[in-house]
Amino acid sequence: MTEPAEGPRLRRVLRTRDLVWFYVVAVVGMRWVAVAAAAGPSSLLVWVIGAVGLFLPLAFTVLELSSRYPQEGGIYVWTKQAFGDFAGFMTGWTYWGSNLTYLPGILYFAASTALYIFGARFAHLQDSPTYFIVFSLAGLLLAAVLNIRGLQLGKWLTNLGAYATWIPMAVLIGMGFVAAARFGSATPITAHTLVPSFGLKDMIFWATLAFGYSGLEAGSFMGEEIEDPRRSVPRAVLIAGLIIPALYILGTLAILLALPRGQVTGLQGIMDAIVRTGDRVGLAGLGPFAAVLIVVSAMGGVGAWLSAPARLPFVAGIDNYLPRAFGKLHPRYDTPYVALLLQAIVAAVCAVLGQAGETPKKAYDILVSLGIIAYFLPYLTMFPALIRLQREPAGPEVMRVPGGKPAAVLCGAVGFLTSLVAIVLAAIPPADEPHPQRYVVKVVGLSALLVAGGAATYAVGRRRAAARIGG
Repeated sequence: MTEPAEGPRLRRVLRTRDLVWFYVVAVVGMRWVAVAAAAGPSSLLVWVIGAVGLFLPLAFTVLELSSRYPQEGGIYVWTKQAFGDFAGFMTGWTYWGSNLTYLPGILYFAASTALYIFGARFAHLQDSPTYFIVFSLAGLLLAAVLNIRGLQLGKWLTNLGAYATWIPMAVLIGMGFVAAARFGSATPITAHTLVPSFGLKDMIFWATLAFGYSGLEAGSFMGEEIEDPRRSVPRAVLIAGLIIPALYILGTLAILLALPRGQVTGLQGIMDAIVRTGDRVGLAGLGPFAAVLIVVSAMGGVGAWLSAPARLPFVAGIDNYLPRAFGKLHPRYDTPYVALLLQAIVAAVCAVLGQAGETPKKAYDILVSLGIIAYFLPYLTMFPALIRLQREPAGPEVMRVPGGKPAAVLCGAVGFLTSLVAIVLAAIPPADEPHPQRYVVKVVGLSALLVAGGAATYAVGRRRAAARIGG
């Protein structure tokens, strides 16, 4: 077991409040609320199952591991401590790689939503790959510039995105309950309709909602930039852990109360829900205002997911698994600018390639499935790391999983199984996919390529380090 390498000093600029907003904007995806509502009332129970099967184990895992090892690097450091250098590197590599497909997915969603700001004038751009690519590149450039300037500035994009997340969600929730009070529930919600179906199509949907709960571990990547991380991270996780499930469940319920099942689907789902619900309660014209907020929310998510995972190649550069340039800080802003630029450039390439031979809708679906698989791969080592590290002594400063070692083992096992099932289900093509074989090859093949690329990079890094020592 190796100790984390010492690197350049980073500025501690993130407080508990900043972390709470970071978690809200990083985890809450308003697009998943519309997806859940389209599936009907049973999705309410699925949200609860997801909270028990993934969100709670994840929260407790982050609470304990972030207080055990509060250094920069988060999940990379945790798995390295538990299973050694190779496991740590591959965990960090796959996590970083998953973000490269996740960022274009957020940007495609933001691009689609932005068209509502201008009404029907630009609606034809919903089918324009060029528009989605240009929007994605511009969004990545903005987020990269702000984060290279430093988290003191970059965190405001994240904080603003968090406000822009809960405001439209609060408006949607309020309108949904007003509509129900005036007209009754548009969707029958009974004991029968609340029971989820266990068909294959429905299980694939479960994986998507589980993905909606992921992300609480991301704040710990910036451990050296957090004021008193052993106290700030657990506090922020606990606060955000109450807000996030509430937004998902109440948002889904509001749409079901206001609109009949099946009226809200697709890439534009959340905007359809807000516009139609506003029309029902006499708030016509709400669309452009809501669209602005949702775009800002999505850009806050881009800022969060660009800044945090970029610390992985930064720490790997310090550990000499990647070229030393990745471990350098900007001479003026003290930020890992090489890692940030690499993250933005590769994400931009993914945004362009994601459109290759596909419509924006199909490209979005592929990016979501690929993102789910790649994102949950690191969880297959993170949750076992919680179990493995129970053998390490924990000082009084460590916040343990409530219930001690038995509860920690249970959390790790449940989180691992949920992640494994989500990976398998995400590889199954949607029922309406006209080319299912091509879909599977694209999703599974790119995931395998990501893993192989990580193993090769690690091998090269080890040889480079050995040569440096030998020389």
